[in-house]
Amino acid sequence: MEYTVSEKAFSNRDVYIGNFKGILPHGNGKYTWSDGTVYEGDWEEGKMTGKGELIWTSGAQYVGDFSGGYLHGYGIFTGCDGSFYQGSWRMNIQHGMGKKQYCNSDIYEGSWKEGVHEGSGRYSWNSGNTYIGSWKGGKMCGRGIMKWANGDLFNGFWLNGLRDGSGVYRFADGGYYFGTWSQGLKDGKGTFYPMGTKHPSLKKWCSSLDYCNDGTSLSGLLNSEESRARPSVKRSFSEKLSISGLLRNSSRISHKATSLDKNWTHCDPSQEFIRYDSLCSLSHASEEGQPEAQDNSSVYEREYMQGVLIKERASNYTEISRKSKQRNKIAVMQEKRSCIDIFGAHSRSYYLMLNLQLGIRYTVGKITPVPVREVRSSDFGDRARIRMYFPRKGSQFTPPHYSVDFYWKDYCPMVFRNLREMFKLDAAEYMMSICGDDGLRELSSPGKSGSIFYLSHDDRFVIKTLRKTELKVLLKMLPSYYCHVGKHENTLITKFFGLHRITLRGGKKVRFMVMGNMFCTELRIHQRYDLKGSTIGRCTDKDKSDENTTLKDLDLKFEFHMDKLLRESLFKQISLDCMFLQSQQIIDYSLLLGLHFRAPENLKAFSQPPGTMHNHENLPTGDGVTSSQGELLIPPKGLLLVTHEPGSVSTAPGPHQRNTVTVSCSFLRLRVQLGVNMPAQANLKVLQDEVDSTEVELFEFYDVVLYMGIIDILQEYNVKKKIEHACKSLQFDPQSISAVEPELYAKRFINFLERVFPDLP
Repeated sequence: MEYTVSEKAFSNRDVYIGNFKGILPHGNGKYTWSDGTVYEGDWEEGKMTGKGELIWTSGAQYVGDFSGGYLHGYGIFTGCDGSFYQGSWRMNIQHGMGKKQYCNSDIYEGSWKEGVHEGSGRYSWNSGNTYIGSWKGGKMCGRGIMKWANGDLFNGFWLNGLRDGSGVYRFADGGYYFGTWSQGLKDGKGTFYPMGTKHPSLKKWCSSLDYCNDGTSLSGLLNSEESRARPSVKRSFSEKLSISGLLRNSSRISHKATSLDKNWTHCDPSQEFIRYDSLCSLSHASEEGQPEAQDNSSVYEREYMQGVLIKERASNYTEISRKSKQRNKIAVMQEKRSCIDIFGAHSRSYYLMLNLQLGIRYTVGKITPVPVREVRSSDFGDRARIRMYFPRKGSQFTPPHYSVDFYWKDYCPMVFRNLREMFKLDAAEYMMSICGDDGLRELSSPGKSGSIFYLSHDDRFVIKTLRKTELKVLLKMLPSYYCHVGKHENTLITKFFGLHRITLRGGKKVRFMVMGNMFCTELRIHQRYDLKGSTIGRCTDKDKSDENTTLKDLDLKFEFHMDKLLRESLFKQISLDCMFLQSQQIIDYSLLLGLHFRAPENLKAFSQPPGTMHNHENLPTGDGVTSSQGELLIPPKGLLLVTHEPGSVSTAPGPHQRNTVTVSCSFLRLRVQLGVNMPAQANLKVLQDEVDSTEVELFEFYDVVLYMGIIDILQEYNVKKKIEHACKSLQFDPQSISAVEPELYAKRFINFLERVFPDLP
């Protein structure tokens, strides 16, 4: 085919001057649209492909790579508003590594995905504030460091553009706060180290935050990624542009850049943080003259509730350090027990996660197309299994993968498929939640079983390893369980979505159960309790516990008052669930209770006007009630602290209407369901000495939101438990131990909960 050079004018008044291949532009040429937009560069069979320059009538300009009519590859875009982008493109959208300077002089350099910041990157505001770390969906998300122009710095975790999770805040004057945040506000326990006070090693503390999973420094990763001049990018799914349609899409590109400018010009996320913490950067004059850190200087253990300081205790560095080392030692022991004892190494646990995702994707994909029908007795039988071998190189039925060879078994697939539909769970959402690119998060075992727990990336599902005996119990009770949850849609019993087994090379078998996460909520769960109704061994060591520890029966000091009709419905369902478990000869189950302490609107007055926030990061001023242990209790106005004569306690519930609607998990079948987002008033009785021979009771009232469910329902009252009961009865009260016959266990369980949730007179 010969190439010709000529000029051609089209009927729509577009003009092309350059090389042709037949009737199509091919080679080098210049195309001018009727509105004045001009492209000059390489062509391939009628499409802009290769190097070129595109200039819009608005003044916007792109110089770089093209492919198939798209801005695709490496290029430089200059917007008509003065913005500037240099980096990778995919299908007309910024994608890959790139640097952009916005029209307001803000600068972002790092990773892009589909036109928004995603991955590692650095954003510098024109105000002088800088963030370097992880991004997702255009927002700060994951590990990252924010440095303000005034010298303050935060190193920790972010979610949706707000501080969320553990972190350390360094003030410009040298003070430090180590703690946790939720939705941009301090929430939970932390420690404040004033200026001049010795604090933990930042190098050690931040190492887990400043590095990615593979050990690469965030800043090092960013620099290495920036050094790639032209990263390779694969083609996407976008519809290709024709020559005549390019102008419309070219105009869209400039509009896209303008919209990004608007997002970041008018909303500097750091401004919100300055409002809360910048004002707290002053330290006390008593600390200013200290030349070096002092071990015996006062530090402050604090507890916040949605940004409001509710408790503070003065201590010193030595005591804090001792407690921290003890907690870290326990955490390391738990991690070793959960990972090494079960699977031998972290890498094997990671491969196990990949195997689990492959198997679930295969099973759900195989069973979903089967027409919906009622379950039969055969669906619960021994032959109701799906088996498949997954070789690493793939097979006729399985894809290749990067894990080890394994055998997969899925138990009662039709039953669990119907259960998922019964709970209004879409198959595609289920697969994306567990088998998506974000993967699963491995959790340490909260109990004595040593089980491995995985949490889906969206927190909707918990996956737990089972012992063989537990698997048999679940399969045995599955027909009755299916009938129970079908009949009682508000059941508090754990929701099961799948039961699987993986057999690794060498015959090692690992069994998994997929359950619903009872604490899947936008609200922060401040306290967790595991309640059985027994007393022997039902308390936690305070020195070994932290804010994430699941507390037990004897640790619970609250009574919860709720609406009378809500309480009646709750205990009706608890009784039905206990009757079911009793019929299955199940014991050792417990009520998992999560508390979210709400900060009422008038709590905000505690931190207003803004000038009062100076005290939040300074030494105490003497306000509050000091306990006998030297602990400073700061009673916010919204948390009622009142005295009553015996028998005259007010039981009127406080306001429970939330400002925003809680988003519950989609597998819940009713918008209002028992165990989810239940408003209540938590009453805490504080012991006081007698005054003038008259007994006085001091009560604290907290407005709370409750989440609850019945868990651990796979322990039968078998011979082993009967022997345990007989042995412990020789040493303890038979009524106080956990291992008792099912009928007594259910009765004791309900009686205990009736005291926890007392009926209002």
